[in-house]
Amino acid sequence: MENLVNINPEEQIEKITKWIRDWFDENGKTASAVIGISGGKDSTIVAALLVRALGKERVVGVLMPNGEQKDIADSQRIAELLGIKYYTVNINPAVEGEKKALAEAGVEISNDAEINTPPRIRMATLYAIAQSLPNGGRVANTCNKSEDYVGYSTKYGDAAGDFSPCSDFLVTEMRMIGDALGLPKELIHKTPSDGLCGLSDEDKLGFTYDTLDRYVITGICENAATKEKIDRLHNMNLHKLKTIPMYKK
Repeated sequence: MENLVNINPEEQIEKITKWIRDWFDENGKTASAVIGISGGKDSTIVAALLVRALGKERVVGVLMPNGEQKDIADSQRIAELLGIKYYTVNINPAVEGEKKALAEAGVEISNDAEINTPPRIRMATLYAIAQSLPNGGRVANTCNKSEDYVGYSTKYGDAAGDFSPCSDFLVTEMRMIGDALGLPKELIHKTPSDGLCGLSDEDKLGFTYDTLDRYVITGICENAATKEKIDRLHNMNLHKLKTIPMYKK
């Protein structure tokens, strides 16, 4: 796949680093960056870029298991490797409390709502911590272009944030950047998962990120059913990439 990608990862690292610094100069000169650390490639890479841009003293990691998280050690490892302060907040009581409150109100929670509630509580947690820091915090979005293309994110959950350093990079490009940063290969190339449902991202999507990236770059997908699914997901989720529509008088 990398032979189809036309980026210089070292050059992009320098440009992203400068972009982050410039953004904070305009939107929070003394604020810290707050980032959810999942132990996967995206949060690992974004956290490393934040440390590079702002220094480890201005980066705060947040680990948010929903009860038990089997790969929580990966999240702890990256926070310790980068030397950043981090908090571990178990969101399970909040998730279960929300579900209980809905049930008591007579709401039969749908499968989609059950899936998307934990990411939204995670985002609420990040903002609560950001607003509780002495100099304030700005929440980092960790989405990438491949996920965004097919809407593989939760609106007002992991799709939210104050700034997004890597949302214009495909998964293939993110791996190249992670390798160029010298981050642990087993984290950068691990099978991506949301850490909530026990399935990998690719299991849930029904196709690999390599297949998706190749299609985004070239417009070619040999499997007609996969192409149809990618197109359908892209079109039905475009609303996630747009600002909220506003009626103007």
